[in-house]
Amino acid sequence: MTMSMSAASLPVFQSMLGNLAHILSRAAAHAEAKKFDPTVLLQYRLAPDMLPFTRQILIACDAAKNGVARISGVEAPRFEDNEASFPELQQRIRKTLDYLATVPASALDGTEDKEITFPAGRDKTRTMKAEAYLKQWALPNFFFHITMAYAILRHNGVELGKSDYLLGGTAS
Repeated sequence: MTMSMSAASLPVFQSMLGNLAHILSRAAAHAEAKKFDPTVLLQYRLAPDMLPFTRQILIACDAAKNGVARISGVEAPRFEDNEASFPELQQRIRKTLDYLATVPASALDGTEDKEITFPAGRDKTRTMKAEAYLKQWALPNFFFHITMAYAILRHNGVELGKSDYLLGGTAS
């Protein structure tokens, strides 16, 4: 039995964005409990040439919405990329989830062989079949940025575990 493009994308993006929202809640609570400015976490990066925490969240959201848009042909909303607080980042995740909820499965299913051309660095594009794009670019990019956000928070003492990453608010 084959898996549909909608089943391989929408629930994965939605579930992990929900988990990301949970992780952000834990980070905000940590900053409040320890009585430090949350901007410290929002601007933190693990290496000097790495994007900061806030950009990790924005890119994860963009990877989900733009990936689904490219495959489905349903236009993605444009976001300003000006979020600078935990509540604003939570809203960004919510807006992304709201968009994903509008994309019908029928717009994704049957697109496996559709050619997708997308940005792949500065002044570069890449073209792949939609199924390969989803499996080898969109999902790995999405997971990379969520993992980097998780790693930044763990590095800074936010008490998170594997269950927070995988189960979010449903972790028991």
